[in-house]
Amino acid sequence: MNGLAAAGARRSSARPGPGTITLESLEALELAIGRRVDGLLAGDYRSAFAGLGSELHQVRPYVAGDDVRRIDWAVSARTGQTHVRVELAERVLVTWLLFDASASMAFGTADRRKADVAEGVALAVGYTATRRGNRLGVLAFGADDPLWRRPRQGRRGLLLTLGALREDPAGAGGLAEALATLDGLARQRSLVVVVSDFRGPLDWQRGLLRVAGRHPTLAVEIRDPREQQLADVGELRLVDPESGRQLRVDTSDRELREAFALAAASERRELVTLLASAGVPHVALSTEGDWLRALAGFLRSSAKGAAR
Repeated sequence: MNGLAAAGARRSSARPGPGTITLESLEALELAIGRRVDGLLAGDYRSAFAGLGSELHQVRPYVAGDDVRRIDWAVSARTGQTHVRVELAERVLVTWLLFDASASMAFGTADRRKADVAEGVALAVGYTATRRGNRLGVLAFGADDPLWRRPRQGRRGLLLTLGALREDPAGAGGLAEALATLDGLARQRSLVVVVSDFRGPLDWQRGLLRVAGRHPTLAVEIRDPREQQLADVGELRLVDPESGRQLRVDTSDRELREAFALAAASERRELVTLLASAGVPHVALSTEGDWLRALAGFLRSSAKGAAR
């Protein structure tokens, strides 16, 4: 895993990276997302292809995260080691990572930038999504045209994904266009993970409804504390990184700070409502604190929901 960590860009105080991601934390995360993936393979994925899943592909030793319902008790008793049945429909799952590389992701006032947290999410999800022969594809948006890499297996797939995400943020966020592109690329039923700050106009609802109707979809929102609350630090010049527009404000004005907080809360409620209406589970990760723990908790809860 050290080789993967070293694949990132050079770190600095301005670009601190996602922070420490230990092998132990990734293994814990693998258990969380592994249950979600197994649920798709054993349930949603099989039901989408009638007739598949009934032909036995192999019986192999049980590994952490396997669905206990697939244990072959006869083989396990005969060999003295727990084995699971793997059917043809369960051989490969494709995960698509929709990654926001727009200018607003370079913002950060806490421990790191939003782009650094997003990079960590890409690494953690990619690590777990390329295990056991499964494949990972990436579609990065934010420049004039989405940048995509076709799904690949294993370590090579993960390294190519990380390489595609080394691009500097540029242009305006284009989630609507990215969803339309993905709709044409993802022909096989896949797990879709959208990593974004979801800033700007919410013009992507129709595209999200279409993608989420075909593929199980998860939304990972990245945000910074100062996007929700203005600190009382006197006069500031605020810049919209997407449009370049500037606004000078006096943060010592209590009414201004309250109005900002109310507007930010209203914007977040609208986002939460939109995602819920599309049936997309959602988690918000902050540039402050332990984002990995929050991500693992979200994946565990979504896995339990998928199992019910």
